Amino acid sequence: MASAKSSGSKDTYSVILPTFNERQNLPIITWLLNRTFTEQNLDWELVIVDDGSPDGTQEVAAQLVKAYSPHVQLRPRTGKLGLGTAYVHGLKYAKGNYIIIMDADFSHHPKFIPQMIEKMKEGDYDIVTGTRYAGDGGVYGWDLKRKLTSKGANIFADTVLRPGVSDLTGSFRLYKRAVLEKLFESTDARGFTMQMALAVTAKAKGYSIGEVPISFVDRVYGDSKLGGEEIVEYAKGVLQLWWSI
Repeated sequence: MASAKSSGSKDTYSVILPTFNERQNLPIITWLLNRTFTEQNLDWELVIVDDGSPDGTQEVAAQLVKAYSPHVQLRPRTGKLGLGTAYVHGLKYAKGNYIIIMDADFSHHPKFIPQMIEKMKEGDYDIVTGTRYAGDGGVYGWDLKRKLTSKGANIFADTVLRPGVSDLTGSFRLYKRAVLEKLFESTDARGFTMQMALAVTAKAKGYSIGEVPISFVDRVYGDSKLGGEEIVEYAKGVLQLWWSI
C-alpha cells in the first residue's frame, strides 16, 4: 500500500470511489469534490476504481485524470469484483493519511465532507460516518419499501450486534488511514455487508466512531446495485458477525 504522510506534513484526503456504469455521474461528482476541497484549502485526491463498466465510465474517468491532474487517478479492474474489494484495491494506490469512502451517484454529497473532517478533529475520532438516522439526517427519493428495508436492516443489526452506531449500512465515511488498514486486515466481509463489518469490528477493537447527520438522496442517473441477493447476504453477514465478535 502507498505510504501515508509523515508527521508534520500537511494532511491529504484520499477519496476512494468505486464505479460501475457511472459515466453520467462521474464528471459531476468529481467537479463537486474539487470545489469542496479547493474551497476548504485541503490537499486531496480521487481514486476511481472501476469494475469494467460497459457504459464508457473508464473513458470518462481517463479524461478526468487529465482535466484534474494531479488530483485524480484511475485504477480499473477487469470485472465486477464487488464493492468491498474495490475499497481494498483503491487503498493500495491512495496517498492520503485520511481516507474517505463514498458513492459516485450523488447519494453522498461532498458538502458534508468538511463537517466530517471537523467532527474527526474535534473529538479525535478514528472514524466518522455519515448517518441517515440521527439528528437532522434523512433519506430522500426512496419509496416506502426501500426505506423500510434500509431501516429494518439497521434495526436488525443493532438488535443483534449492539454496535452503538445509528447507520450501520451507510457507506459515506472518513477513516484515519492506519485504522482502515488495520480493519481490512481483520475483516473478511467484502460485499454489501462490509460497511457493517467494519463498524462492528472497529467498536470491538476499541476504535472511536463519530457521526455526522447527512441527507441521503437517491441516485439521479443509472440503476441501483441493491437486489435480493444482497439483502440475503446482509442478513447472513449480521449473524456471522454476531457469532464471531
